[in-house]
Amino acid sequence: MIMGKWTGLLLILVAFSIVGCEDGKVSFKKKKFSQRDVSITPQNAFTDLFLDSMQLEQFITEKKIDSATSQHMRSFYNSRNYQFAWFNQNGLNEPGISFWNLLNSFILMSKDSSLFDKALASRMGQFTDGDTVHNAGKKSLAQTELGLTNQFFIYARVAYAGRIDPEELKWFIPRKKVNALALLDSLVKHKGGALEQWEPLNPQYQALKKELIRFNEMADKGGWPTIPELSGKKTLKPGAKDSIILAVKLRLLASGDIQQADSSIVYDSMLLASIKPVQRRYGFHEDGLIDNALIEALNVPVKQRIEQILINMERMRWFPEKPGATRIVANIPEFKIHVFENDQEVFDMDIVVGKEGNSTVIFNDELKYIVFSPYWNVPPSIVKNEIMPAMERNPNYLASQNMEITNNSGGIPTIRQKPGPKNSLGRVKFLFPNKHAIYFHDTPAKSLFKREKRALSHGCMRLADAEKMANYLLRDKPEWTPEKIKSAMHSSEEKWVTLDNHIPVYVSYSTAWVDQQGHLNFREDIYGHDRKMAEQMFVKPSLPQAEGEAITSN
Repeated sequence: MIMGKWTGLLLILVAFSIVGCEDGKVSFKKKKFSQRDVSITPQNAFTDLFLDSMQLEQFITEKKIDSATSQHMRSFYNSRNYQFAWFNQNGLNEPGISFWNLLNSFILMSKDSSLFDKALASRMGQFTDGDTVHNAGKKSLAQTELGLTNQFFIYARVAYAGRIDPEELKWFIPRKKVNALALLDSLVKHKGGALEQWEPLNPQYQALKKELIRFNEMADKGGWPTIPELSGKKTLKPGAKDSIILAVKLRLLASGDIQQADSSIVYDSMLLASIKPVQRRYGFHEDGLIDNALIEALNVPVKQRIEQILINMERMRWFPEKPGATRIVANIPEFKIHVFENDQEVFDMDIVVGKEGNSTVIFNDELKYIVFSPYWNVPPSIVKNEIMPAMERNPNYLASQNMEITNNSGGIPTIRQKPGPKNSLGRVKFLFPNKHAIYFHDTPAKSLFKREKRALSHGCMRLADAEKMANYLLRDKPEWTPEKIKSAMHSSEEKWVTLDNHIPVYVSYSTAWVDQQGHLNFREDIYGHDRKMAEQMFVKPSLPQAEGEAITSN
């Protein structure tokens, strides 16, 4: 009896007993492998091809299969009395063809050579070319069958859980749980349809994957030309004439940012219409000026951009497939937060993040409290390294900064700054209590938001318009009118407000993403996280080492 279309794969998946993913690892029922089901015989099996149990044991020994996978394989084949899963008497069955094509597509897209088994690929060649099992030796056929099963488990771990544990990079986010059985069952129902119909990853992953395909196509065409550097502090504005203008046009033509490039060296209105979206893509002010910073971003090779996309796709494996409909997402390299309600972006806001050495931590939590006219309890490290030296230089320093000593321990005073216009937290702070002591807050240093790069704080995130955030969070509390909020922000007394509904906060780190308008964005790797991931993901990564900014906090 020939196995019915897709039925075999469903049986395979059920037999695998995949139940989910804990801490980012595909997991299986923690039980001893199942007893051999001797009720399955050549007369009632889906195929007349059967393994010998010793063949499985020899395969496990020869391939040095880890104990967990070995147990899964034994359980799987016991549950089907060692009948083949991927082959019938005519050759590769539908599940076998589907999985092999899926595996190879994943390897090509992700450029993950660790999933490529040269010996298995060689044996698979004869079957994908239409050969039948009758022309293959029994040992070779068994090795191919077992190799595919082993490869399935490897693929499941890598494709859905990812290759890198975020905790290795000190990213304090819970790894998503994946129900691999349900996802692959969905693949069966869609009969091998497009991956985005069933892939267990969030929409941002899918959007980046489409861009990855586009960038791979550009790489196949040779990438894009390099733009010469401008001399000194020279900038090109609309109306300028310069040979570099032609180089810019050719570069934008290669990346599809303009549809047709002329041979003119004039910075015309057509080019301006393309330059502003390009500036937005790289996080520059949309002033239309072509300077060396923009040229440097445009000159990053397509291969490096592909690696950057792949790194950020890997990060997307760590995040929920469907995050909370109402949420706040802070993206550190973008220097922005995004507020979502019912999965639609309500507004975004510029932020200041931690500087090099005081990096803002990546983690998830829930916003629970608003504190108006807050005290700032100065961290001991700042007291020791900054305030105490200032006190030695100026005995009136504390009074000038509206600060006071509340205690003294081990020679280091406990200092807090009272509410007021000089308070470093500004007029309000927003707490999502966490062990990292990270939160959102206002700031009196509004001039910092004029900068494109804002890695300037001691780790917390400063908001450009904290009053707007307070009004949004209290929009469902009629008693908290805009006038009352403003008054509370300018009080001399601290006031705490507990939110009725806690709001998920995701502090993230994306250097490549697709925005709500469908536009691809790139940002600099300000903390070097991309570089660290590239060292693990690629044999010879092309990403440069990140350069930390020597910026002091205001």
